[in-house]
Amino acid sequence: MTGPVVVVGDILLDRDVEGVVNRLCPDSPVPVLDESTAVDRPGGAGLAAVFAAAQGAEVALVTALADDAGGARLAELLAAAGVQVYALPLRGATCEKIRLHARGRVLLRHDRGGAAGEPGEPSEAVLRLLATASAVLVSDYGRGVARQPALRAALAGTRAPVVWDPHPRGPAAVPGVHLATPNESEVRELVKAAPGASRLATASRGAQELRRRWRAGAVTVTLGGDGALLCHAGSTPLVVPAPASAEGDTCGAGDRFAATAAIALSRGALVSEAVQAAVTEASGYVAAGGVAAALPAPVRVAAAPPSRPGGPRIGVAAAAEVVAGVRAAGGTVVATGGCFDLLHAGHVATLEAARQLGDCLVVCVNSDASVAGLKGPDRPVVPQGDRSRLLAALGCVDAVLVFDEPTPEAALTWLRPDVWVKGGDYAGGGEPALPEAEVLRRWGGHTVVVPYLDGRSTTDMIAAARATGGASGPRAPGRRVGVDVDGTTIKGAR
Repeated sequence: MTGPVVVVGDILLDRDVEGVVNRLCPDSPVPVLDESTAVDRPGGAGLAAVFAAAQGAEVALVTALADDAGGARLAELLAAAGVQVYALPLRGATCEKIRLHARGRVLLRHDRGGAAGEPGEPSEAVLRLLATASAVLVSDYGRGVARQPALRAALAGTRAPVVWDPHPRGPAAVPGVHLATPNESEVRELVKAAPGASRLATASRGAQELRRRWRAGAVTVTLGGDGALLCHAGSTPLVVPAPASAEGDTCGAGDRFAATAAIALSRGALVSEAVQAAVTEASGYVAAGGVAAALPAPVRVAAAPPSRPGGPRIGVAAAAEVVAGVRAAGGTVVATGGCFDLLHAGHVATLEAARQLGDCLVVCVNSDASVAGLKGPDRPVVPQGDRSRLLAALGCVDAVLVFDEPTPEAALTWLRPDVWVKGGDYAGGGEPALPEAEVLRRWGGHTVVVPYLDGRSTTDMIAAARATGGASGPRAPGRRVGVDVDGTTIKGAR
């Protein structure tokens, strides 16, 4: 099969905080950590997806994203890693795991986000994705995605090889998976060990029991630095030793193992070959320094966020509040985006038309860095703080969200609007579909082109102002153009 490798599972936001300890707290005998750096990265199924993408695979991630700042950050990190996200709605907060480090050692882990919420129904696009995958990795972290009934039915019905990385708090693997990849501690929780049994005997007995219980083709038990034990057809297990003994941070090694096995199966490898490749890759991962060294640079380094304008309608928190309220009431979320440099009447006409299509309008605005990358070093004329304030002051705008990437894909993945609106002349026929249309289809959204006032152009206004020292007016009478819905043109009139 030639489709993408699809990762299904729960996503977390991991944050590693590094600092130094030079004193104790004066009111309690505990160390005080002075923070020096902080790095954000996708955790759970998100980390497995990033690992798969870093190995050159086309990767799609089916997960549940919350309407909060953590969800927005995860969408941003995954887009930077080249992972296509098919997001299910999630009530509640993003699960965050914050590790406090000093001199390379973890002092404390702080978890927040509360109990897992119930993920929503998958879209038709998600079900089609699973049906056409080259391989599927279920990375279960016990927070509900692997329990979703429609997803489980699709996983049981796919023709692609399925790798199931289980969690003791999660559900059983769907019947017929090609390979399950529990670690030793998970096997001991899932299968009662015989008293006095050796390590290999416990792993072998547990793998055979899980293979029978789940009707799996094979079960491999990862043994840390000692490799893995594989039970498949026949009564004699296969022990795959690690190529070399490695000590270091093992966080994420299981995700690296499972992702490598899934990629190998997608390329036609035998299960035994996939496990051998996974052992080699996971061992090299730990030896090279673990997660701190393995992630691609855009994800590994969490740069200080650019200055964001404040205000009741501006920013991730404002957008999340508006969207959550509309969704809770069963309303329609509408979004649009652009640079909005030198706000003019054409922009206002587009925004007013967009707001009429639903119950709220969120405007996604290119940051200064994004505009400069798209338009050149002389743009924007108006900085992002002022552009955001002007847009938020319009009565038709409910919230403004600034994004740094060249395209709004990450912002859209998090917002999941029901309708994405663009203004432009698509009435001539033969125009390609909007580039955002494919992203919207992941959750069943639609793209719409609304009328705009012809003759209004920020670029032309800037050129005219520079040439004459004055402002430019419309080049022609206000021609109302047609409407295009998901690429289907409806002719307009003058």
